[in-house]
Amino acid sequence: MTSSGAGAAVTGHVVWDWNGTLFDDFPLLLASANAALAALGAGPIDAHRYRTEFHRPVRSFYVRLAGRDLTDDEWEQVDYVFHAHYDELLHQASLATDAPTALAAVGERGLSQSLLSMWRHERLIPHVRTLGIEPFFARVDGLRGVAGGPKEPHLRAHLDAVAAALQPLHPDEVVLVGDTVDDAAAARALGVRCVLYAGGEMPAERLLAAGVPVAHSLLEALELCGISAAAG
Repeated sequence: MTSSGAGAAVTGHVVWDWNGTLFDDFPLLLASANAALAALGAGPIDAHRYRTEFHRPVRSFYVRLAGRDLTDDEWEQVDYVFHAHYDELLHQASLATDAPTALAAVGERGLSQSLLSMWRHERLIPHVRTLGIEPFFARVDGLRGVAGGPKEPHLRAHLDAVAAALQPLHPDEVVLVGDTVDDAAAARALGVRCVLYAGGEMPAERLLAAGVPVAHSLLEALELCGISAAAG
């Protein structure tokens, strides 16, 4: 299932989301969310409820699941428990099946690409290196500072840094490939294109409501950007 917008012109730069997009870690996200909810004294959720209700800011996601407001101390506890549990399970997840082919396809077209994650920067960098994909990226950025907010300011800072390292990028030359409506909102705020992947944190029907193309594989996402894996 795809929305309108397929067949757009080839972009000059691809920004990849990490969790639920390039990195196939949804079971870890769900398990870690349930550990955080348990720390709040709230019951667990299943995959359907997670995908149906997940949104940013993440703090408000947990407020909805807990059924009450959270104090700043409770939010810090949620953030700590989630990441501690996630780190313990990290070895159980791997790249999306077609991620290496998709990354190679972008490079073969002579396009630049970068990685922007809301996972902590100090954990992201060594993990990307361990997986052997760091050379594909002009820049890799994870979360620095306070967790739980929208992606838009992080995307803005990321694109500014990419442009400074490479060359100025017109918004029409950039596409963000992500897996949540927040990715689409961040892209829209900055005037860049977006394609959403329905294999991560949100189901296709929620993604379609964002009004951007929706793909069921990373290679299909690239095709919706006009980037073919067969190109050399």
